[in-house]
Amino acid sequence: MTIKVGIAGVRGLSSLQGFQSCPDTEVVALCDLDGEYLQEAAREHGIQHTYRIFEDMLESDIDAVVISTPMQLHVPQTIAALQAGKHVFCEVTAGVTMDELWWLKEVVESSNSVYMMAENYCYIPENQMITNMVKKGLFGEVYFGEGEYLHDVRSLAYQFNRTNAAEQTAPTWRKYWQLGKRGNFYPTHSLGPVMKWFEGDRIRSVSCYGSGWHTDSRFRQEDTTITLCQMESGKLIKLRTDCISKRPLNVNYTLQGTKGCFEAPRGMGDQHKVWLESMGGDPAYNREWRPLSDFYDYLPDRYKNATEEQKNAKHWGSDYFIIEDFVNAVKGLEKPAIDVYDACEWTAVALLSELSVMNGGRAMEMPNFRKSGSYADQIIKL
Repeated sequence: MTIKVGIAGVRGLSSLQGFQSCPDTEVVALCDLDGEYLQEAAREHGIQHTYRIFEDMLESDIDAVVISTPMQLHVPQTIAALQAGKHVFCEVTAGVTMDELWWLKEVVESSNSVYMMAENYCYIPENQMITNMVKKGLFGEVYFGEGEYLHDVRSLAYQFNRTNAAEQTAPTWRKYWQLGKRGNFYPTHSLGPVMKWFEGDRIRSVSCYGSGWHTDSRFRQEDTTITLCQMESGKLIKLRTDCISKRPLNVNYTLQGTKGCFEAPRGMGDQHKVWLESMGGDPAYNREWRPLSDFYDYLPDRYKNATEEQKNAKHWGSDYFIIEDFVNAVKGLEKPAIDVYDACEWTAVALLSELSVMNGGRAMEMPNFRKSGSYADQIIKL
């Protein structure tokens, strides 16, 4: 049986190649309000069916929907798709309010369809290697992780004139729902992989601190935010999000355990690197890194055996493997790798960080989305 897929939001087609490389799947429909851009994308990718109205696409015979529209549409469109009996693969973040996250959880739990959040940074090959090394105990007990998402997106907050690319016109949704927010508005790229390394733990509280406004007075988002996630176990995750500062793009991770550590590159020829206790060296001054590539055996076999087409999917090849997991979940072969509870908890970091940063970094308690059984469990306390 071929799984027929429709994609909503043609400016977010990062999943397209992944679906096209996956057996038994076919992208048969695109949906976007921008009719001209919609038709251009459909012609370019050879997709026959186009829709300007999302509900019209849901009435077709597609089996699954990719939600890659602006983030304030994610929950309303996900709920509509699930209620129409469609499986949902939703881009990050899962929602924009705490109420939305509770609605999402309730609808997914009552649905027979699959919901999976599309946090593809969990699938970057190096992050998958570290996940396997954690599971094999090479780092010992992991107790500190760090994620940074540093990406100057100020130019995306305004539309560009198609006839004059240098001319910015009206604000886009990013002006309000991203750079118009306080706190860590976009945590999942930096948080998701680290949470996979802390498998079985959960976030207990969130504290956030901002640097103030120094670079661009047009935006409510501070130049940099630092968010601390205290885990239920007492362990710690530190996140930095900076989408304002004038700097090169960088997504960085670190991990510390009782037997070793990992650091991702920061540019200028740096590389992913590991130090393990078994490598020895003087404790104070003479411990040397080894490149992560030396531990290639810990790369999952499906990455090693991938075709060139699969390896060339976007985001360093991660977009094929996350699609493969979604398709397998739709087929009933496995559970969603990033389920609604992950989606809600990782997204809630953004929403709680906003409250925290506006209250002097106060620790905000994270609801337990997996165990909440009543409306009383949904209260956010200051």
